[in-house]
Amino acid sequence: MVAKARFEWDTKKDDQNQKKHGVSFVKAQLAFADPDRVIAEDLSHGSGEQRYYCFGWVDGGVMTVRFTYREDVIRIFGAGYWRKGKQTYEREREVHRRASRKGEDHS
Repeated sequence: MVAKARFEWDTKKDDQNQKKHGVSFVKAQLAFADPDRVIAEDLSHGSGEQRYYCFGWVDGGVMTVRFTYREDVIRIFGAGYWRKGKQTYEREREVHRRASRKGEDHS
């Protein structure tokens, strides 16, 4: 997915994000490269545009990237290392691990 994915963002938002959270949107793209990444819909967002979170392992921690899809392009608008993102990532990975073990048990 990542090799073919196209990313874009607003440069002002990127600058603001770097100042506030210490993460550039260039670096945030790496969360999508994690084979165990978790994608979740942002159900609390109220606009007509669907928004999502990507939780992925980047540089020794779980990064949360807020994004949307626009014409087959991933548009990033926020990123950081947040405790809630790490909790979601770990919970979802455990759910998938248990499900795959269950599927392998053919006895």
